[in-house]
Amino acid sequence: MSDVTVGVFTANEEQTIELGRAIGGLVRKGDMILLNGGLGSGKSVLARAIIRRILSQPQLEIPSPSFPLVLPYKGEGEKADWSILHADIFRFERQEELEELGLFDSPETVVLVEWAERVPALEKMAHLIISLNIPASGQGRLIEVASSADREELAQLGARFPVAP
Repeated sequence: MSDVTVGVFTANEEQTIELGRAIGGLVRKGDMILLNGGLGSGKSVLARAIIRRILSQPQLEIPSPSFPLVLPYKGEGEKADWSILHADIFRFERQEELEELGLFDSPETVVLVEWAERVPALEKMAHLIISLNIPASGQGRLIEVASSADREELAQLGARFPVAP
């Protein structure tokens, strides 16, 4: 999948949010964004920043989709034609289970999936795969963003954020 991969280091939550905003600016309608990482790695922090940036709603309340499984968001104003589904698939193991959630029903909808590594079949449909890792020191986050060749602008993230060691 990945023809372009950028690894960056974020020292704190604020830098992770800033990275999320930058990634959100690269998202296109219909993109599937996969977030991989362990508990507490920052998936939800990054997801919130991405969603807020896409919809141009910096104060939008974005709860975790852990219990409802999928939360829908709709743009307003000039972003009124944008829609996003934010999913937590920790309890799933097969793509067929996800189809029942309606994640693949609208080709124009941005789908953002936390715990995506639980269903590896999603990788072949993804436009962006973001992996978050906590370094051995426990400080900061090592974040890898991978995409296909048509996302050359992704390489610019490495210029804006420290490259992962």
